[in-house]
Amino acid sequence: MKRGKKYVEAAKLVDRTKAYTALEALELAVKTSTAKFDASVDVSFRLNIDPRKAEQNIRGAIVLPNGTGKTRKVLVICRGAKQAEATEAGADYVGEAEVINKIQQGWFDFDIIVATPDMMGQLGKLGRVLGPKGLMPNPKTGTVTMDVAKAVKEIKAGKVEYRPDKVGNIQMTIGKVSFGAAKLQENLKVVYDTLVKARPSTIKGSYIKNVSVAATMGPGIKVDSETIAK
Repeated sequence: MKRGKKYVEAAKLVDRTKAYTALEALELAVKTSTAKFDASVDVSFRLNIDPRKAEQNIRGAIVLPNGTGKTRKVLVICRGAKQAEATEAGADYVGEAEVINKIQQGWFDFDIIVATPDMMGQLGKLGRVLGPKGLMPNPKTGTVTMDVAKAVKEIKAGKVEYRPDKVGNIQMTIGKVSFGAAKLQENLKVVYDTLVKARPSTIKGSYIKNVSVAATMGPGIKVDSETIAK
């Protein structure tokens, strides 16, 4: 794959054979960002899990202390008084059956759906459409709840979901380059601590195999995982 001149120059600053401390890695991620915009900074965890086994397919959500720097459009599907609660909490769209019909017709101008349990029967009919897009609400991530106001506020504050891909990798955004390394490290620590607590009891040996960070369009930087929690 051919890389641009800026990427090549940035990559020269990274020692591929070294695992940096969390702070050093994030400082490098900020320094090696080649984008002209305020790039996102992502972390990738390679875990010793088999997502095909139910007990190892860990999934959940985390509220990052410094947010992600991204604004997400939230759709809340609920009835009655809950609609007013969702609107007051800052939901971008609120509705029930009419919104579900709108989605069936191809409307997807939102990033995440929050739904009350009583609406999941109707919403479940859209599983084939919402599932592949990662939009189906789930109790494990706090998006199926009667406390819609809390769910909306957490999402707007920087709540992120995590789930492994087919080979056990978990990737997520932990902020923007403009945050600076210190705030990015605070977010990374919360993510790391959450994943450590989520370790399946059936895992033997090392759990976190590899951690790396990178800015959008920037080179990957290995992180010494033992330095993240410090």
